[in-house]
Amino acid sequence: MEFTEVVRRRRMVRNYSSEPVDPEVLHRILAQAQRAPSAGFSQGFAFLVLDTPTDVRRFWEATTDSPDDPDSWLRGMTTAPVVVVPLSHKDAYLDRYAEPDKGWTDRDEARWPVPYWHIDTGMASMIMLLATVDEGLGACFFGVPPDRIDAFRDAFGVPATHTPIGAVTIGHRTTDTGPRGSASRGRHTLAEVVHRSHW
Repeated sequence: MEFTEVVRRRRMVRNYSSEPVDPEVLHRILAQAQRAPSAGFSQGFAFLVLDTPTDVRRFWEATTDSPDDPDSWLRGMTTAPVVVVPLSHKDAYLDRYAEPDKGWTDRDEARWPVPYWHIDTGMASMIMLLATVDEGLGACFFGVPPDRIDAFRDAFGVPATHTPIGAVTIGHRTTDTGPRGSASRGRHTLAEVVHRSHW
């Protein structure tokens, strides 16, 4: 599929068929996401892959209030056979930039204008979304509620050094892609988001 077509087809899918995701396809998607850029080639991201019904169920139990009484959004999302949780690793960046070739002598977080560990993990997540479309599948990126992060960590043994920046459901799209969500607001025009020479 041409890149422009992949981008055009990308959307957040909130309802999936019962067909499983081929492990080889999932491997290719993750391998593409691993190629995301990272500051100083710190590579401070990781992916927790949940691709069994038991693990997917445990994810929803840890991160939602009522998996047994879902609203329309959760009802659709829980049909996904795969959940991937992208995790950022801040220490990898602070350690990398304290190395001799970077010129800093400490791990001071104040040196960073923005938290690149989250940004780079977000870029890896975007590549994952695009790679999923390229494989003919659907995906949705969504947040993990802050008050559920500890329960998520406990459920899957995720160390405090790694922060979930969200989660990605992956599966085969159905004709009913679920609630439209925020996309119903419509996309801004290019003229609204592009500023040339001056704001």
